[in-house]
Amino acid sequence: MSAAVALARAAGQPAEPERLDVPLRPELEAHEPPEARGASRADVRLMVSRTAAGEVSHHAFSAVPDLLLPGDLLVVNNSATLPAAVPVPVMPRPLTGAGPLIVHFATSMPDGSWLVELRSGRSPVTSPFGGGAAGLTVGLPAGAVLTLLRRFSQRLWHARLSTAVVPYLLRFGQPIRYSYVRRPWPIEAYQTVFATWPGSAEMPSAARPFTPEIVTRLVSRGITTAPITLHTGVSSLEGGEDPYPEFYDVSATTARLVNLTRQAGGRVIAAGTTVVRALESAALAGAVPIAGAAGRVADGPVGPAAGWTSHVVTRQTGVAVVDGLLTGLHEPRSTHLWMLAAFADASLLSRCYQDAANRGYRWHEFGDVHLLLP
Repeated sequence: MSAAVALARAAGQPAEPERLDVPLRPELEAHEPPEARGASRADVRLMVSRTAAGEVSHHAFSAVPDLLLPGDLLVVNNSATLPAAVPVPVMPRPLTGAGPLIVHFATSMPDGSWLVELRSGRSPVTSPFGGGAAGLTVGLPAGAVLTLLRRFSQRLWHARLSTAVVPYLLRFGQPIRYSYVRRPWPIEAYQTVFATWPGSAEMPSAARPFTPEIVTRLVSRGITTAPITLHTGVSSLEGGEDPYPEFYDVSATTARLVNLTRQAGGRVIAAGTTVVRALESAALAGAVPIAGAAGRVADGPVGPAAGWTSHVVTRQTGVAVVDGLLTGLHEPRSTHLWMLAAFADASLLSRCYQDAANRGYRWHEFGDVHLLLP
């Protein structure tokens, strides 16, 4: 049972459905960034859903400044994407014959270890590798050695590298790429305009379409932006698998802007599910739980907070801080859909996703985006 389902049952409420009945057809996958066809990264489509009115509309992403309101606060993730995939040059003896192996470095842990995923196959056609054993050492390029410590889940391992991970990845790693991306792209293609702090295994992709020009228009319209940091792990979660702990940092400045915006009647709009997780974790860190409502917290001021969060945002937990969400289109079995259910009911989400599929919206990190508003 996933934590989200367990939380719903503990609260005495029915859990959300774990999938949307919208087939993800191969032709709806974004195989390359818009720049590959000579366009701007902003040249994607934007679907807007409004919960109160139950309305769905369709726009170019460049319309974002006109769809938000003066006084809104757009919170973005400043985490930069690491080239977090490292091919294994020589298979360890116990795994000889298992085929090519790639290590995906997912996220750092408080004790200095990392969660890693072993994947088999040749990039980009890889799949989770179920082998391995505690104590196994894996030789990586340039003489680095990865030691598997213990399983974190069926798919992920606690592991330790013989050298500092981030500098090593910046020199020897490759961007994580899945089979729908048909050719390699440089790490720059996986960065947002807000990226300043390297640490994410995969791009916080909801903010990818922003350009300096669009940010300038936001400022000119009276829409404030503020950063948080949340270093995202690998997104290829298996069905029913909860998101795992990720490092986040909400600064005192951003916390103050969130509080001022709410006090003034403005809306807090999160550019990505990672931003929701960080802000709601900060709210949870300093708030008093509501009696008899598992996972929910009373509305109150947000304070600065940092550390590793395991908070899973669902319809049952609700959102205490964030009013709206800009996000990509998630696979029908993605755990991200648990979070979207905190912003819109199942019928509206289903209608949005069916409409997106019918109109040929593109999925994944290079694809189109969805703005959920109150």
